[in-house]
Amino acid sequence: MQTIHDEIIQHLPHAEETRRLFHGRGHCFAGYEDLLIDYFSPVVTVTLYQKRPQAWLEELTEMLISTLPEQPQAILLQERFLANGPSRLLHGALPENIEAREAGLSFRLRLGEAQNIGFFPDMATGRKLVRERAKDKRVLNLFAYSCSFSVAALVGGATQVVNLDMNRGALELGRHNHQLNNIDLRKASFLPLEFFRSLSKLKKIGPFDLVVCDPPAAQGKSFTAEQHWPKLVRTLPKLVTSGGEVLACLNAPHLGPDYLDDLFAEIIPTAENLGMFTPGEDFPEADLACGVTLHLYRLP
Repeated sequence: MQTIHDEIIQHLPHAEETRRLFHGRGHCFAGYEDLLIDYFSPVVTVTLYQKRPQAWLEELTEMLISTLPEQPQAILLQERFLANGPSRLLHGALPENIEAREAGLSFRLRLGEAQNIGFFPDMATGRKLVRERAKDKRVLNLFAYSCSFSVAALVGGATQVVNLDMNRGALELGRHNHQLNNIDLRKASFLPLEFFRSLSKLKKIGPFDLVVCDPPAAQGKSFTAEQHWPKLVRTLPKLVTSGGEVLACLNAPHLGPDYLDDLFAEIIPTAENLGMFTPGEDFPEADLACGVTLHLYRLP
């Protein structure tokens, strides 16, 4: 428990900012590869990928309560080693509404309701990049989920964002996220469509100055990295303006960070590689090839 305590001390949250307190999945802490701890004021979430004894969970709960600057209102455990990743309380009671807060922006969470809570903390670097590069641009947000990239783009000065995702519920949450941040909804559209079946529609409303591609690592037959990333990259020249940019997010440890660079070099050899980015110090990785990476390209 001392290892977890010492790491949390290095990552104490600032005010109400969302923070990854412990990132065991990066294999930097022996014996804790199954553990993630996040802070969403006033709630702490503990995610486990393998079963732990109840006594260990009680010790962890006591340590969190005594270590954090303010006692959390709730500590919620998600057991990802069980089917559908059910959640249960270790301490307190969940507030009615919970939001992630990042760089002055707010995002509604669905804690305890679904396996995915509606927000991915490890995409903070991507949201920052989009916010910095979106001014006066038309943006296409593919696999938009709850539309956090769209919020970042519009706050950064984008003129229009098209959000596309098959999940209507996620897009409704995304619409709410825009309202939470006082964004004019006339600047955003929400299309509940499957990407590869909607290319003709996207071509009609495009082209776009910035395209964000953040697909799931695997989503049944709809998206598998090896099969669909090449197909996705081939479509980009038809959707992106000359000189436009693509932010491609890769979450596929078995492929490695060179996979997308090699793919772009093969399919769009004239694309300019503007760099690779990682989630940052809150998400340490023993092997960079196993972590999330973000790749920025400029098309000819």
